[in-house]
Amino acid sequence: MAMDIVVPPLGESITEAVVARWLKQVGEQVAADEPVAELETDKITVELRAPAAGALSAQLAAEGATVRIGDVVGRMEAGGAAAVTAAPAAPAARPAPAVSAAAPATPSPGVAAMPAAPSVPAAAPAPVAHDVAGAAATAEEGTLPAAVQALLGRPLPPSVRRSLREHGGNGSAGMVAPLGSEAVSPARGPQVAAARPAAARATSVAPAVLAPVTPAPEIAAREKAVPMSPLRRRIAERLVQAQKTTASLTTFNEIDMSQVMALRERFKESFQERHKVKLGLMSFFAKAAIASLHDFPGLNAEIRGDAIVYKEHYDIGIAVGGGKGLVVPVVRNADRLSFAELEAAIADFGVRAKEGKLTLDELSGGTFTITNGGVFGSMLSTPLLNYPQTGIMGMHNIVRRPVAVGDRVEIRPVMYVALTYDHRVVDGREAVGFLVGVKQRIENPERLLFAL
Repeated sequence: MAMDIVVPPLGESITEAVVARWLKQVGEQVAADEPVAELETDKITVELRAPAAGALSAQLAAEGATVRIGDVVGRMEAGGAAAVTAAPAAPAARPAPAVSAAAPATPSPGVAAMPAAPSVPAAAPAPVAHDVAGAAATAEEGTLPAAVQALLGRPLPPSVRRSLREHGGNGSAGMVAPLGSEAVSPARGPQVAAARPAAARATSVAPAVLAPVTPAPEIAAREKAVPMSPLRRRIAERLVQAQKTTASLTTFNEIDMSQVMALRERFKESFQERHKVKLGLMSFFAKAAIASLHDFPGLNAEIRGDAIVYKEHYDIGIAVGGGKGLVVPVVRNADRLSFAELEAAIADFGVRAKEGKLTLDELSGGTFTITNGGVFGSMLSTPLLNYPQTGIMGMHNIVRRPVAVGDRVEIRPVMYVALTYDHRVVDGREAVGFLVGVKQRIENPERLLFAL
């Protein structure tokens, strides 16, 4: 019995996906609920599973094709081998946007693009402007104004005569627009323009344009155009939306990491032995951020219409690098979790992000975000808001720097931290106070123990 493989509902606001790859080929046996293909949406990558045990008989959507919810992308024969007549869909490259035959080729990024010149019918008479240029180029010096005047059939303005005398043929091309404009102006009357062909009048009035530039073969050979994935397009849209919609500002501070690093070094082995997870720095910063959010609730809020909605739950987004781009899974009710539970959740997100197995629910609904560019070596950055959130904190690498300790200068491990905030909700005093609170709790981690 033949069965259709249908694109299922993929989550709120998701209406289409791209067939990333087929995991099973035509004729292969498939177990019930076994993945047969991967669909890539603008938020996550999901597996398309077989409705029953059988054999794949057809691939109706090639890899790279865009499909919508409810589309049939494949067929299978339940309980047996695929029909002999079934043929797999021919592999196809990711479809490129349709281009009109009359449109100029789009130059590759980095090569300057210029507007296309308007085409002129072959049978159209040569524009008067071209005659002006030719006369100006070939006439003897001192007779240029007379030559051009003879072509137009009327006296030239003094400024035009002066330019032609001074520049000769080199200046003639630049005179096309002024001459054409005056020839058809109401002040001069329509008698001259009426005597000229329509194509000539249109060409003389139009601004000068240049033909499109096609990359040289040696440059094109070193370039490769790859369509943006739905996930990458969605990331780009959200970041642009955040910049256009919010009044973003960033404030900075530095943190002496000596105490936290000593505490971590002292207990990391026993912590891992007891909880089966490594003790990292993210749990300390998450705890410190949550404590500061209690003090400055505007950073745990969002704007809805004309109202500011203050969240009384702390769902912290932790930015991690996935296999196909940056994703921000959310640790729900992070204020209720222990250090071990936070570290376990963050570690699990990191593994599943690389495998593309995070769910849509895990990527939505955060109230505040923490990102750590320090793992890649970043010293300082200005993180972008994860709209509609009003705050995001950026961690950076730890560098040993000279620090004034009382009257002494000591070498200490120091991290720069950044907070980007929406100034529509959060004032500068609150933003600075938030980072100072994080700094105090990290430099004196016992404050976290006593909820200070």
